[in-house]
Amino acid sequence: MTRSRHPAVVLVVAAVVCALSAAACGDSSSAKPPVSGGPSVRGSVTVLAAASLTESFTAIGTAFETANPGTKVTFGFGASSTLATQIDQGAPADVIATADTTSMQKLVDGGRLAAAPVVFARNRLAVITAAGNPKKIGSLSDLVAPGLAVVLCADTVPCGRFAKQALGKAGVTVTPKSYETDVKAVVTKVTLGEADAGIVYVTDVKAAGAKAAGVTIPDAQNVVAEYPIVSVKAAANPSVADAFVAFVTGPQGKELLAAAGFSG
Repeated sequence: MTRSRHPAVVLVVAAVVCALSAAACGDSSSAKPPVSGGPSVRGSVTVLAAASLTESFTAIGTAFETANPGTKVTFGFGASSTLATQIDQGAPADVIATADTTSMQKLVDGGRLAAAPVVFARNRLAVITAAGNPKKIGSLSDLVAPGLAVVLCADTVPCGRFAKQALGKAGVTVTPKSYETDVKAVVTKVTLGEADAGIVYVTDVKAAGAKAAGVTIPDAQNVVAEYPIVSVKAAANPSVADAFVAFVTGPQGKELLAAAGFSG
């Protein structure tokens, strides 16, 4: 597994580095020591995280390494249900963060976790369209327009299950062009022009930047996704794993998550 990078992360990472080293931004008078997730730690940590966390966790990983010299964070991003299955089958990982509590509960039931999972962020759904919203989509009901190519996550993964719930609340039945393996695959299909619209998280629309537009889904039709995180019982480096979890749930982690569009 390799660390994922994304252009949308650059500004967030720059802000973190600036906050961690005021001298680098030309203000040595306000310099403060970095805040780590706990006691000083060294070593590597492997984190499996929901695809929708790609940008925010990449930034958090950089901030964690800056605050804890001698540490290295490696990420594996994907569908939460797939990541949970990988850990259940013995895949090496120190920390897991999912986009739903259902996937995490399977690991709780299987005795795979070192502690009780902690919900560290929440997310909401949005419709993603091509930049400028050329098809003039304004609501979930518009997704049934003739000739409109819609892509959804497979309903075996959180974003697909939540999309199905939202469409059900809206009384809309959509026949998608394809079902995708995770939320970033939906974003890719839309931004590359292979689909007109999809249902993703608000954070994914924000991360897509100028390449996409978002359509708000009203509260009555929306679904709130809760994101839990926890160290894995079989972690190769428990101290770094626990420190990373503490960092994510601490002030700096919350700040970066909020910047990416997550709510608390």
